[in-house]
Amino acid sequence: MSEPSPSPGDQPAAAPAARPPAERDGSRGGRIAKSAVSAVLITLTCLLVPLSLLTVWVHDIVLDTDRYVSTVQPLASNPAIEEAAVGRITKAADVRVDGSRVTADLAKWLESQGLPPRVGAAVKALGPQLDAAADQVVSKVATRFVESDRFENVWTAANRAAHNAVVHALTGKGRGAVGVDGGTVTLDVGEAVDKVKEELVAAGVSPASKIPEVDKQMVLFQNDKLGQIRGAVRLLDVLGNWLPVLTVVLGAAGVLLARRRRRALVTTALCSALACLLVAVVLAVGRRYYLDHLPPEVQSPAAAAAVFDTLVRFLRVSLRTAIVLGVVVALGAYLSGAGRLPRGVRGRADRTADSAARWGAGHGLRTGGAGRWVEAHRHALTLGVLLVIALVFALWNHPTVLTVLLLVLILLVVLAVLALLAAGGRIADVPGAPAGRPDRGPGGPDRG
Repeated sequence: MSEPSPSPGDQPAAAPAARPPAERDGSRGGRIAKSAVSAVLITLTCLLVPLSLLTVWVHDIVLDTDRYVSTVQPLASNPAIEEAAVGRITKAADVRVDGSRVTADLAKWLESQGLPPRVGAAVKALGPQLDAAADQVVSKVATRFVESDRFENVWTAANRAAHNAVVHALTGKGRGAVGVDGGTVTLDVGEAVDKVKEELVAAGVSPASKIPEVDKQMVLFQNDKLGQIRGAVRLLDVLGNWLPVLTVVLGAAGVLLARRRRRALVTTALCSALACLLVAVVLAVGRRYYLDHLPPEVQSPAAAAAVFDTLVRFLRVSLRTAIVLGVVVALGAYLSGAGRLPRGVRGRADRTADSAARWGAGHGLRTGGAGRWVEAHRHALTLGVLLVIALVFALWNHPTVLTVLLLVLILLVVLAVLALLAAGGRIADVPGAPAGRPDRGPGGPDRG
């Protein structure tokens, strides 16, 4: 006998048993691909965050005149800059009285008048003292000028007019009081020298009127790799308008493609903060290396340090802000998760809010319908508050660490208010609670 053919009811049962493995394999392949793409995007985001901060710094400090002037303006009252400026102006003024010649002529005239030769010799010996006295007069006038408000005005005006030369220092465009020749960056103190020259003449130092045209450049810093830096800055200038936006988009895409989005957000935030921390460390090491290898053309190492610190100040602030923001975002994402510790923290917060709501209900403070509405829409309200805080931070002009802490404080206050309102709504719906609905009848507490 031939074997009975399978019944129609058996065939559908065999077909589904053959499809799930293929479907599961395809689904697994898709998940692996999405996870790989997510990992790549998150890695790129972590690398691009400090690079984006560097780009913003280049645009704000180098390409924004007002920002640049406000950055370097405090240098006019920096003691190291003042000392270096006095020394350079005094040297540039180069008032040469030629005391030996003056005293020799005077001694010769005295001898012609019949005085003893020893008087002439004594007068000739005053030549070096006369030169020293002239130098002291020039230094005193230069110091008085540099320490006055007039020098600050000259400094600010010169830097504003020379902003194109700062652009030239990093992009090869522009020219002004700040100049670049090869890898040497100099500041023209010519206007300050002219002011000191006028004051010397007014003070009665007549030889100052014959000050020749000499080199009036004060070397700020020198770096043989400035040409390579220019190339990097030009690239950053091209990407400047889009790199921060691209970084945010890549990070958001990486988090959305991840299987565990909350964990991906924590990883992205912490790794970005770590990348910024590494850049800050490299910046500190680079500063130390630069100051330890200053060329002899730099007249004042202290002034070079002051200039370096001032120019990178906002970059340091941005790095610190990014580090704090990354830690805050990672902590917030972690505490919103389903782990034992996050659940315990949220549970304790809710119990605290419930206790506060019961205390308020016992004193006649009830949230009523508003509390019940907040309790019903608490998740959406929390998400909306987070989006508003994120938007405010994104639109904030040059945020700092204090900005981050202020926004976090505002967020915590708003979330606390929402928690209290929601707790009032929960208490109002609990049978026998102190904040029971005013219109609830005697049978109300028995309702399930």
